[in-house]
Amino acid sequence: MNANFWRFPALFLPLAIAGCGDSPWNNPYPATDSGKSILYSSFSERPKHLDPVQSYSTNESTFTQQIYEAPLQYHYLKRPYTLIPCVAEGVPRPRYLDANGRELPAGAPIKDIASTVYEIKIKRGIRYQPHPAFARNAADELVYQNLGEADLVDKNVLADFRELGTRELNARDFEYQIKRLAHPRLHSPILGLMEDYIVGLKDYARKMKEVNDALAKSGKADAWIDLTQYPLSGVEVVDDYTYRIHLKGQYSQFLYWLAMPFFAPVPLEADRFFGQPGMVKKNLTLDWYPIGTGPYMLTENNPNRAMVLVRNPNFHGENYPSEGEPADIANGLLADAGKPLPFIDKLVFTLEKEGIPRWNKFLQGYYDSSGIASDTFDQAVRFSAGGEAAVSDSMRAQGIQLSTSVAVSTYYMGFNMLDAVVGGGTDEKSRERARKLRQAISVAIDYEEYISIFQNGRGIPAQGPLPPGIFGMRDGKDGINPLVYTWDGEAKRKPIEAAKKLLADAGYPNGLDAKTGAPLVLYFDVTARGAEAKSMLDWYKSQFARINIQLEVRPTDYNRFQDKIRKGNAQIYEWGWHADYPDPENFMFLLVGAQSKVKNQGENASNYVNPDFDRLYEEMKNMPNSAERQRLIDRMLEVLRYDAPWLWGFHPKDYALYHAWYGNVKPNKIAYNTVKYQRLDPQLREQRRREWNQPLWWPLVVGLLVLIALMLPAIAMWRRRERGTALA
Repeated sequence: MNANFWRFPALFLPLAIAGCGDSPWNNPYPATDSGKSILYSSFSERPKHLDPVQSYSTNESTFTQQIYEAPLQYHYLKRPYTLIPCVAEGVPRPRYLDANGRELPAGAPIKDIASTVYEIKIKRGIRYQPHPAFARNAADELVYQNLGEADLVDKNVLADFRELGTRELNARDFEYQIKRLAHPRLHSPILGLMEDYIVGLKDYARKMKEVNDALAKSGKADAWIDLTQYPLSGVEVVDDYTYRIHLKGQYSQFLYWLAMPFFAPVPLEADRFFGQPGMVKKNLTLDWYPIGTGPYMLTENNPNRAMVLVRNPNFHGENYPSEGEPADIANGLLADAGKPLPFIDKLVFTLEKEGIPRWNKFLQGYYDSSGIASDTFDQAVRFSAGGEAAVSDSMRAQGIQLSTSVAVSTYYMGFNMLDAVVGGGTDEKSRERARKLRQAISVAIDYEEYISIFQNGRGIPAQGPLPPGIFGMRDGKDGINPLVYTWDGEAKRKPIEAAKKLLADAGYPNGLDAKTGAPLVLYFDVTARGAEAKSMLDWYKSQFARINIQLEVRPTDYNRFQDKIRKGNAQIYEWGWHADYPDPENFMFLLVGAQSKVKNQGENASNYVNPDFDRLYEEMKNMPNSAERQRLIDRMLEVLRYDAPWLWGFHPKDYALYHAWYGNVKPNKIAYNTVKYQRLDPQLREQRRREWNQPLWWPLVVGLLVLIALMLPAIAMWRRRERGTALA
């Protein structure tokens, strides 16, 4: 037989060889990473901000809280959530002063407290990650300062700066970061809130705006501003390891803020390094390359492909907790008590925009944990006769475990109150018309159906902004939203006729403008989530259509969506909020007038303003939990339910799956700096990957045999023709 024919099957030889090695044939990771302590996870939206002064989204916290360290943190195992030191030596105790500066005893009436002082002492010997901003030459001069654009010609990523350095953390770094809250170019989302509390911060922000405006007028709009040249009265550096923060009045929740990256240290050297001419054009910014003292540092920032963090060689060290809840011992969560952290050496986050590829890679062992999408829920979860959730038989056979928890979160549909249609104008008549419209939509959108279809029952309809577990949220009859529900032994949504009546009262009988006869068309801004979101968006359209309102969906990516919200260019939008800390103030402030997104760059994305609500908020916010605080919250909820600036949506229940080799996993619904506590068994992972990803060769063999059988007649005919030609 012709030798060329026998050569053809050799094309399949590489495939056969590929299946014989130690690494599975479909492994998406380098073979050199096999057996290493590397956590594999995914992300679906690129983080917009990694600068701690700006970052305020959960998808960003996944990265920032592994890198930055605030003075405080939450205990990994204890519930209720308990604050403990991080880089601080201890949890600071507030000192209360009267109007004359005299110290008041603990428990003094709030009205007598003129100011509060928190003194924070930081641990010694903490050093920053290696970074070019700290690199020094033999003369002890910073290497990469006073650079010009010509010096950046060959610098495109941070790794192009070959010289690295570090230094010890000091108290001035915390002072510098607090000053950055007021930087006019950074637009910190908490500036509006903190101006009300940190002494002198409002004046400091005004001064920085004047400085920035003066630079712009002189043609130096991008010039770096040295914040050390401008004192902030509310922050006092006592010595290298001690600083004080002075607050107006009493603000008990401030301790919670000291556990957030907003109050993590940022060194002057880093701000100056990234503030040099030409850096922004190259995307060399703190927003792209964070610098911290935490257990990990970002080494690859390619949000269109992957984000990679590795162990910080300068990490000061921390030990796994030695106490927790009673069940933690039985669950093996205290087996590592007292051992040094972190356990994992590297974190690899891969961009996955679609849910199905992400899910399949989890089942193949290429992601260590996974959420559960609606279309894979039945494959993953089964409910017992008592309603208890557990993994399905197929998941159990793979050793996959299920974690469930109630999220301290709310998902809502918001109305932009600056919009003439859904927010109303300046006169009371137009505002009342818009209010009736919002109320009609509130009744029409059936969130019970939404939870059933798209959440697989994983959630509860919201009656206001407060989720379960937060003080002020009532259960039962006293907790329902009477605008939307009636009580008959349980909450029952009002019939669609109630929504249609409210719509007619708003001036849109049967969905038509009573004055013009034109159909009512509303616009809904959402983040684009691919083909899998189409059914959800179609559902929203159908819900609005129940009262003959046409809904136009305007999908966009998350970063563009944030820009539209910031500028007030959305009419209706969908968003969510996850608790920064477990207190009702952290949810109620989302609707305070002073937090308006457009006017003050705050977190009130609906730009809602109601003087009665704002007054009640000011009374409630700093109170300890009590019957009086509950009374104020009840009244605030009445105002919100009547005005309906949000469709209250739902509070989710979180379900997560993780593989048998992924240990020390305990859901923490407040903190995100939890990877340092978790551990992996890379050898078990490699074994399971090989078992689950064995290539099926028989289809290839059968196909090859069929191909040979089909080719044999043609080969025989060709040989006969060749012989005939030779004889001739």
